Amino acid sequence: MPYTCLSKHRVPPFMLAQQAYEVIRMLDPKKGGQERARRLSPEDRKRIAASGAQARWTKADPTRETLQKAVCGSAEEPAQIGGIPIPCYVLEDETRVLTVRGIIDGMGLARGGSMIAGMNRLELFISRNRINPYVSKELAKRIHTPIVFMTPTGAKAYGYDAEVLVELCETVLKARQDGVLQTQQLRIAHQCEVLMRGLARVGIIGLVDEATGYQYVRARNALEKILDKWLTKELQPWKRQFPNDYYKRIFELNDWTYDPDSLARPGVIGHWTNDIVYERLGPGIREQLHEYAGRNANGRLKHQLHRFLTTAHGIPELQAHLSAVVALMKAAMNWEQFKEMLQRAFPKPETTLSMAFDDLEQIRKKQKKHS
Repeated sequence: MPYTCLSKHRVPPFMLAQQAYEVIRMLDPKKGGQERARRLSPEDRKRIAASGAQARWTKADPTRETLQKAVCGSAEEPAQIGGIPIPCYVLEDETRVLTVRGIIDGMGLARGGSMIAGMNRLELFISRNRINPYVSKELAKRIHTPIVFMTPTGAKAYGYDAEVLVELCETVLKARQDGVLQTQQLRIAHQCEVLMRGLARVGIIGLVDEATGYQYVRARNALEKILDKWLTKELQPWKRQFPNDYYKRIFELNDWTYDPDSLARPGVIGHWTNDIVYERLGPGIREQLHEYAGRNANGRLKHQLHRFLTTAHGIPELQAHLSAVVALMKAAMNWEQFKEMLQRAFPKPETTLSMAFDDLEQIRKKQKKHS
């Protein structure tokens, strides 16, 4: 390479360092490598080592190239759910996954004992006579088809959508409630109860995002991306999206009489739903949905807001949020406690920490007033 005569030209410092490295490398390749290593930060050295390992693994197993890749997450920084560590990752398509081994350990499933060829410990667990009747077909299908992906360091890993953990715990706790578990399975049910209590304090999606650092990645250009993927201007056919349990628990938590055969509901529930659901789905979601839905002469919305959510992304996100909300409702003892748990688990977008604590303080004051 042509080197610049320093007595005649001014050269930027970074070029001087690079040229010095090239000179050393040409005179003594070994020293050149040492000089390069000296100039690299620990993070750079780790990244280069991981790239090298990934290249070797890919050569040995070409199928790795086709696997989904995790953009955030580390085995060294697991999600802490009720004090139980479970490694987690966020994939390129924004799927939040918990590792299979992490779920197995988190639920307290023994790794040893009898096994069936081709089954992991979770698959074997849900096949047992005491548990299997409580496992839905959809949950069984998801457990039998774990997600295979590449971690940020290039390692091959197996995991499940983070919400599988919630469904699994609910399944075990229902079996315990019905008194069908064996003595050794009660320990697993206790672990599931600890996990569910932990999840009641913080949403699983937010927990994974915090543990992996994905919340900072997600924040960049989040609004435009969400609006494009989740919303459509075209009115979609009506289909029930809100489960009966959502309305049932609102009535129960407020000590109202619930009639499952009646569609009549207090008007305030619509305002609450804006707060509980649409304002917490993402920044700008509620405002844009209201614009698409429009209002009649009486100021009422012309169409249900969920009819402007896309079937590919918007509706699944709505369903995931509703599942988490209903779980919080079931865990709460009263309406004020539910609102406190909701604010902790799903603070509104662009809510600062101080604003969140202010909201919680107002809720607590109402609780004391009514107690």
